[in-house]
Amino acid sequence: MATSLWENNEEIQIFREYLRIPTVQPNVDYTSCVEFLKRQAASLELPVDVVYPGGQTKPVVVLKLLGRQPELTSILLNSHMDVVPVFPEKWTHEPFSADMDAEGRIYGRGSQDMKCVGTQYLGAIRALKNGGYQPKRNVYITFVPDEEIGGVLGMKEFAKSDYFNAMNVGFSLDEGGTSPVERYNLFYAERLRWAIKFKFNGKSGHGLLLLANTAGEKLSYVVNKLTEFRDGEVKRLEENPRLNKGDVTTVNLTQVKGGVQSNVVPPSFEVVFDVRVSITVDVNAFEQQIRTWCEEAGGDIEIEFLHKEPFVGPTKLDESNLYWVALKKAFDELKLKIHPSVCPGATDSRFLREKGIAAIGFSPINNTTLRIHDHDEFLGADKYLEGIEIYKKAIPALADV
Repeated sequence: MATSLWENNEEIQIFREYLRIPTVQPNVDYTSCVEFLKRQAASLELPVDVVYPGGQTKPVVVLKLLGRQPELTSILLNSHMDVVPVFPEKWTHEPFSADMDAEGRIYGRGSQDMKCVGTQYLGAIRALKNGGYQPKRNVYITFVPDEEIGGVLGMKEFAKSDYFNAMNVGFSLDEGGTSPVERYNLFYAERLRWAIKFKFNGKSGHGLLLLANTAGEKLSYVVNKLTEFRDGEVKRLEENPRLNKGDVTTVNLTQVKGGVQSNVVPPSFEVVFDVRVSITVDVNAFEQQIRTWCEEAGGDIEIEFLHKEPFVGPTKLDESNLYWVALKKAFDELKLKIHPSVCPGATDSRFLREKGIAAIGFSPINNTTLRIHDHDEFLGADKYLEGIEIYKKAIPALADV
């Protein structure tokens, strides 16, 4: 297909229009995005609501494909409207231009993460409706704010709302990850995000003394223990080819604070660690291990969890999950190679799994250079249209369970 045909393709035009709306963090103004989505709903003749569970600057847009048996649990097709910041000088194309090169690569922040998925849902529903399709179950297509900054005023609040509860969601699709190879990524769980601040307190005095029980000694002991643990996880990942990044616990020192001048032993130091806990870890035992290291270091160490997600069980990928059975059958009929794994990061699916809702992360992007959160993020026009074809198969499979 020539680039000129891609440029004239209605679905490609819609995708590029969406990419040109700069819903970039922080302090996003979602007004233009909401108006764009209302226009899409009108063109598809779908009812649409805009609700504000997180406040008047945090809209959630809900399009509805109504089913024949609305009393059944519904299907949720979720995506987020916001994108991460850009460094324009690092891009070869303006990041909100949706430029398309001669090979059909469409450049823009959000082209992989994840504006593509939102409009691919709509493209698939457009084709299904044109063929006279009406699902058995209600299908809700939601566009939520602020996923890129944790979703606290987005999906987290939305999932608590009376509006959401009335939707009676039984299964959700959300974002997956770009795959550089033939197989597609599919996420059935996510690691737990912990951010831990340690304040090490100890004796202070002149730098020429060998004082005992200093804050620096305690810091060194605990940091060494966490680093040894980290090294063990690196080794596990290197030695076991069956493991993915999401199967191990990552530990990274991200902030250090303390000291006044070079010849003064300070009374305290503070450090922060970013920890992503594997779902196979006993979180209570892991926390106790960290506290034991602090006692071994000499005590008088304050521990503050800046962020501490609770354990949330994975979505089952077996015969007990009829939605998974139907989705896998659709993928098998399309001859897609699917790679189920634990998401190494965090998506809005965690808020749904916490409510007991089966949720899977899947973006129909394979054989594509990973550019999520990177400069020159792009998606090929052909790959975008392939994704619509995949959803044309997947959405009815789920909605007619």
